[in-house]
Amino acid sequence: MLIESRPAIDPEIAALVIAQQRELREADGGLDGQVFVPHDDARYLAGVVNGRAVACGALQSIDAETGEIKRMYVRPAYRGRGIARQLLAALEECAFRQGHSVVCLETGVYLPAAIALYRSCGYDEVPVYGEYVGNPYSICFAKRLPVAA
Repeated sequence: MLIESRPAIDPEIAALVIAQQRELREADGGLDGQVFVPHDDARYLAGVVNGRAVACGALQSIDAETGEIKRMYVRPAYRGRGIARQLLAALEECAFRQGHSVVCLETGVYLPAAIALYRSCGYDEVPVYGEYVGNPYSICFAKRLPVAA
């Protein structure tokens, strides 16, 4: 698998985000979710297999120290191959290179596979933050990145 940077307006990224939103609405029973509005500094990565983007994730800065991982998604046919784990590591590397010392993220309590992935990658549960406060379906995680030598 190749991981490459893509603009938010890339048609394959847009298709993945639409698929993600559809799947989330099915998983959460149609709850009113937060709509992601990327900041100007959001950076998208795509996981590419045989020339096709099959996964995506984004990183946006919350502040100088903290980056937030958004839009993690792998097409169902490509799950179970370690793609999400590789994409998450690449997003963490982007955060590190941008000078962030912490990465955080939000997911749904109804997504046990996502929760298991984040925990297995060293993320600890943290209090719900920002726009997710008050959403009973949100669970948030954070990970401290290694300090540069």
